[in-house]
Amino acid sequence: MQKTIMIVDDSASIRQVVNLTLKKVGYNVIEATDGEDALKKLVGARVNLVVCDVNMPNMDGITFLKSLKNSAAHKFTPVIMLTTESQEAKKQEGRQAGAKAWVVKPFKPEQMLEAIAKLMCD
Repeated sequence: MQKTIMIVDDSASIRQVVNLTLKKVGYNVIEATDGEDALKKLVGARVNLVVCDVNMPNMDGITFLKSLKNSAAHKFTPVIMLTTESQEAKKQEGRQAGAKAWVVKPFKPEQMLEAIAKLMCD
């Protein structure tokens, strides 16, 4: 069965790059513009993994991550943070909120796919 990945990023160009990278290797993709949008789109949806930015309007990535982990349906969904943030304190905050990986922008598509492959388990 085809796996579905949600991309949460306020940058349309980043969503486009990640979307193309993922579709090229056969994933379904759902896009969201920020944490609030993502939570709405997750209602009743089944996603295998989420790729999420940290700095976004309305609801940032860490707040979204905490909400996601409090939801019974998505508690165990792995999340990769894709962000310009590289400070250790931010990474620590992300890990504590439940992020499984941290990829710093600009990123290489192979790096992203590698992280996804490691976290995607059937």
